[in-house]
Amino acid sequence: MAIGVHGGVHHDVLDDIGRRIASGDPRPGAVFTLARLESEYGASRTVVREAVRVLESIRMVASRRRVGITVLPREHWDAFDPQLIQWNLAGPFRQQQLESLMELRVSVEPMAARLAATRATPGQRAELLRLAETLGDLGGRGLGDTAPYLDADLAFHGTLLAASGNPLLTALETPVHEVLSGRTNLGMTPGTPVPGTLEDHLLTAQAIAAGDAEAAERHSRSHMRTVWNEIAGGPAADR
Repeated sequence: MAIGVHGGVHHDVLDDIGRRIASGDPRPGAVFTLARLESEYGASRTVVREAVRVLESIRMVASRRRVGITVLPREHWDAFDPQLIQWNLAGPFRQQQLESLMELRVSVEPMAARLAATRATPGQRAELLRLAETLGDLGGRGLGDTAPYLDADLAFHGTLLAASGNPLLTALETPVHEVLSGRTNLGMTPGTPVPGTLEDHLLTAQAIAAGDAEAAERHSRSHMRTVWNEIAGGPAADR
């Protein structure tokens, strides 16, 4: 029981400090101490130190003897860390987080689809088709904001990235998962998907199943740009 309580306190302290830093308060350059955190949170030195170590691993802070714990500039942070993505989505940098990952996805996911058309296993091709059909059924019934739709969407994009056969592209599954989940949990995913979304999922899957690399890349790019425009607020994303 004591271990569970300790773990819960550690998570609460880490989550609160992480959210505060991710929201910009304290700002980069601010310095604080373990003693101050102990007093503020009423937590033990061990709990506070563990939380700081996690923040150091994300490169949000750096500890120096006789100086204290310094908040590092945002550009130093591990942008792919799932906890950081969650903290950003919960704070004032939500839009920036959504747009930055969509810009990355527009750049790389169409290439993953192109590679998948030539490298995917028969099982992956069949699974992408099945998931695209599931998304079409759920989305067509206005269930695009439900857990079953999210599960199918996560599985679709995770399978597509894995089917590329490129481990660096496959590694993007975690940040993509966090943002897709975050959008749904924050009520930002529409029940009825934006026109073209369901069709492009299916066309991408069909092209991959057929081994048509050109079409797979084209339809994936169309889907990514549709979501990009939705997140960025419309035509502005076309600039």
